[in-house]
Amino acid sequence: MTERSIAHGSFTVERHYDAAPSRVYQAFADPAQKKNWFGAGEAAPGNFEFREGGREYYTGKMDENTTYAFDCSYRDIVPDVRIVYSYEMHLNGERISVSVAAIEFRPEGAGTHLVVTEHGMFLDGLDTVDQRREGTEQLMDMVGAYLAKE
Repeated sequence: MTERSIAHGSFTVERHYDAAPSRVYQAFADPAQKKNWFGAGEAAPGNFEFREGGREYYTGKMDENTTYAFDCSYRDIVPDVRIVYSYEMHLNGERISVSVAAIEFRPEGAGTHLVVTEHGMFLDGLDTVDQRREGTEQLMDMVGAYLAKE
């Protein structure tokens, strides 16, 4: 049996994109667009209700023996300004973390200064704040690559 523990951690990831806040926001809000960058080719959408009180659920495989699930509830949405959500991550069927996060879309010249702030509880030594920060940085880089293709 896994020893039960909880580690608290917070982080912020910032990026600049050469696209207006409304354009960057749509990359998160529109299911067809999000499918093009979120877990590109690895994730299978189970649900995508982008609205306050709505739920987003994805599952996928990291490799032959490792599955994950992302289970998100949207708490506050102000178009082109912010998205606030809470979510759980599961690895091979075990809950590894519970987090609350915010994405802010700030105008910066003709582009967007994106700020992601997360406060997480990492459970039973199965996940860490450093691993989550690294994953979030990779996802925000994927958003940037998607937007740059236009």
